[in-house]
Amino acid sequence: MTSASLNSLVSRLSPPPIPAVQAWGRAYAYDGALGPLIDLSQAVPGYPPHPDMLEWLGDAASSATFSNYGPIEGEEALRRAYAAHVGEIYGADLSPANIHITSGCNQAFVCAALATAAAGEKILLTDPFYFNHETTLAMFGIDVGHVTCRAEDGFVPTAAAVASAMDDKVRALALVTPNNPTGAIYPPERLLEIFDYCRSRGIWLILDETYRDFLPVGAGQPHALFARPGWQHSLIQLYSFSKSYCIPGHRLGAITAGSEVVSAIAKIMDNLQICPPRAAQDAVAKAIPALTDWREENRVEIERRAQALRETMSGLKGWHLEAVGAYFAFIRHPFDGKNSVEVAERLAKEAGILAIPGEYFGEGQSQFLRFAFANADSRTIRLLRDRMERFGSSS
Repeated sequence: MTSASLNSLVSRLSPPPIPAVQAWGRAYAYDGALGPLIDLSQAVPGYPPHPDMLEWLGDAASSATFSNYGPIEGEEALRRAYAAHVGEIYGADLSPANIHITSGCNQAFVCAALATAAAGEKILLTDPFYFNHETTLAMFGIDVGHVTCRAEDGFVPTAAAVASAMDDKVRALALVTPNNPTGAIYPPERLLEIFDYCRSRGIWLILDETYRDFLPVGAGQPHALFARPGWQHSLIQLYSFSKSYCIPGHRLGAITAGSEVVSAIAKIMDNLQICPPRAAQDAVAKAIPALTDWREENRVEIERRAQALRETMSGLKGWHLEAVGAYFAFIRHPFDGKNSVEVAERLAKEAGILAIPGEYFGEGQSQFLRFAFANADSRTIRLLRDRMERFGSSS
């Protein structure tokens, strides 16, 4: 009997990295000497949803109305509220026709990728890259090109680096800012330079701004791309409600784009999920205008945690904080000749610190670890110093 085979594009993918890293944490022997496990592996909010959000979710989930199918593009109330919200942030004239709601930002990226590139064509990612973006493209047979981002540049891409990665197969460039994995925040003028280059080449800029609500206080407008005439023909913006509203389990994201793109994505979504989760949409539509102050308080709290990490890393022998922002930090480890997987596994098992190996974000990132610090409060973050010092001296 001949066994049936699976899709080779899927079979060759590596297993999901977060569960693999968290398995190392289960091998940590907490004996009281160092303290409980500090989990910096996954980007999750380290505080609960607002009580009103939980109440709105409960009300919507118990409603028969939201048990039925909804509009493919998303609930009109959420599309209207989110369009107004994005328009206010960027000083742009947006309407519900520019918004498509998705089940999380990963699904938003799937839709953007399928809308812009076919199998055998290419999408550029930064190096280091967000691993789910690379595996998404790989399983669809879309080729991946890499835009080198250097530590000495704060891991911010340049238009010259984008140009170096360009060829005739490229259909889109995908950027994440604030960045996952590095935390790097791309300056508005750099984004404008790269966007104008993309337009000159007739390719799409897919801009994932999942963490934009956690830019430093006073950072100002993230960019002015929506003010460029004809932006609808070159820009697709992605967003997640998971972090800002503390609802990652409810899987809700959004795409802001031209109406033609939204129509194309509706075709894709009809084959993926029919409609996004309806109860969460109803709750978030209420939360966008109502929880502004609460979101700002959380923004300040995340900045406190970032500052605690800066202070913790300052002067820590051998370790170097290369970039930090929003939810993430990219940290150079001091162990020459040891790859980041080995270092991260030992750090978890021996020091009780869960971090993601840099190699999961690109083969050339073996000297780095990603710390997702938003999940830990400032007091916990300050505990890292002693553990990392001990780990460094014992390795």
